[in-house]
Amino acid sequence: MGTSPATAGPRRSVSARALAMLAVGATALTAGTVTAQSTVAAVAAPAHAAFKLRPASQGHINAVGRTSPISTSDCVSQIGIHCYSPLQYRTAYNLNPLYKQGITGKGRTIVIVDSFGSPTIQSDLQTFDKQWGIPDTNVEVVKWGNVPPFDPTNPDHTGWAGETTLDVEYAHAIAPDAHIVLVETGVAETEGVTGLPEMMDAEKALIKQGKGDVITQSFGATENTFPGFDKGDYSSLTDLRYAFKAAADHNVTVLASSGDNGVTDADNNSNLYPYKVNSWPSSDPLVTSIGGTQLTLDNDGNRTAPDAVWHDAYGAGGGGQSAVFDRPWYQLGVANVVGSHRGTPDISMSAAVDGAAWTYESFDPTRVGWHLTGGTSEASPIFSGVVALADQAAGYRLGQLNWRLYGLSLLPSQWSGITDVTTSDNGWNGVTGYAATKGYDMASGVGTIDATKFVHALAGR
Repeated sequence: MGTSPATAGPRRSVSARALAMLAVGATALTAGTVTAQSTVAAVAAPAHAAFKLRPASQGHINAVGRTSPISTSDCVSQIGIHCYSPLQYRTAYNLNPLYKQGITGKGRTIVIVDSFGSPTIQSDLQTFDKQWGIPDTNVEVVKWGNVPPFDPTNPDHTGWAGETTLDVEYAHAIAPDAHIVLVETGVAETEGVTGLPEMMDAEKALIKQGKGDVITQSFGATENTFPGFDKGDYSSLTDLRYAFKAAADHNVTVLASSGDNGVTDADNNSNLYPYKVNSWPSSDPLVTSIGGTQLTLDNDGNRTAPDAVWHDAYGAGGGGQSAVFDRPWYQLGVANVVGSHRGTPDISMSAAVDGAAWTYESFDPTRVGWHLTGGTSEASPIFSGVVALADQAAGYRLGQLNWRLYGLSLLPSQWSGITDVTTSDNGWNGVTGYAATKGYDMASGVGTIDATKFVHALAGR
C-alpha cells in the first residue's frame, strides 16, 4: 500500500483547514490544507498479479503533529473536522459504568498484528496514557520473521508505525487492564503471496501457545486481486484461512476492519474498482467484520446526533457481499439482505475522519506529536477492547462472536446493547453503496453498541 492513493473519488478540495495524512490502516489528519487523492477506476486485476496487503485506508502526510491535543469545538473551528479523545469515546459508548464494576479487561489478552511495528510504541503509549489519565501497561512485542530495522525515511515503515500506534493506543484505551501483544512482521506491503501467510503463521502460532483472547486486524486485500480469482479459483485465498480455523478451535475471537472505500476497494495498482467488491480477511465467515460509523459528540463525549454510517469527504465504511464465501449459517436470518453470499460488516464502531481520534507518535523525528486518525482500522481495535471486557465479564473466551451478534440483534436494544444505525450509506468513488436501514444492512451491520448493556448481554451475565 505504501504511499499509493486509496482515498477514492475524483480529486477534490476537502477543507481549507484540514490535512489528510497516511497512517496506514487509517486516515490521519493534522492542521494544514487537504485534498483527497484521486484514483482511477480499474478493471479486474490480472490473475498473475500479486495481491497487496493493505491496511484499511490511507491519506497523505505533509504536516507535523501538534504539541498537544485540542477540544472538539476547537478542532471544528481550527481544522474543520470533529476530533475525539479516548475519554469521549468512553462516554459515548457508555464504558465508564463497566470500569466502576471492575470490568477493565483484566486477565485478558488482545493480539495486534502489524507489519514492521513501531520502535517507539511503549514510550508513545506512556505519553498517550499520561495525557488522558489512563493506567499504563507494558506492551509485549513479538517479532515474527525477518523484521528490518526501522527506517523513519521509509514510508512503508512510518505508515505501518502509524497504524501500530492507533491499534495499540485505542485497544488499550478501551480495555486498560488487558494485556497487549503486538506482533510485528517483516512483510513488505506488496508481497501478499508471501506476506499474508507470514501474518497467518504468526497468528496461528500464538493461538496454539494459548496467547490471545481476541485478535484485531487492520489490514486487507481485495478478494478480486487474489491470483486465480478471475478464473473462479479462490484457493490462493482460502488456503490462508488456517489461522482462523485454529482460532475457532481455540475459542479465540478474530476481528478485521471492513475497509475505508465503501462498497469498492483497490486493485493491485491502488486504483479503485468501478463496481462493488469486498476484501479479506473482513469477508471471512470466521472473522467478525467491523464497519465504520460517524459519531457527533460534544466536548464531553455526549452525542448531539445519532450515529450514522461513516461517509464523509475522506472515505466510507466498507461493506457488501463476498464473491468468495457463501452465506454463513448465522446470516440466515438476514438472507433477504445479503443474498446467497457472506455479507459485511457485522457490527460498526467509530471510524469517520470527520470524528477522528487523537493519537501520539514519535517514531518519525520530523513529526513528533499529536495526530488525528480515522478509518475502520480505528473501529477494529476499539471493538477488540470491548471483546476483552466481555471475556472478562463472562469469565472465559467468547470465541466466534457472529452467531451471538445476530442473535442479540433480535432482542430489544435495552437488553442487547445493540443500537441500530439508520442514517447514511457507504457508496464511494461513484459506486452506489448500501443504505443504512432499520435492522441489519451492509453499511453498518447490526448497528453499534451501548457497551455496558452489550458487554453484559454478550457475556450472558
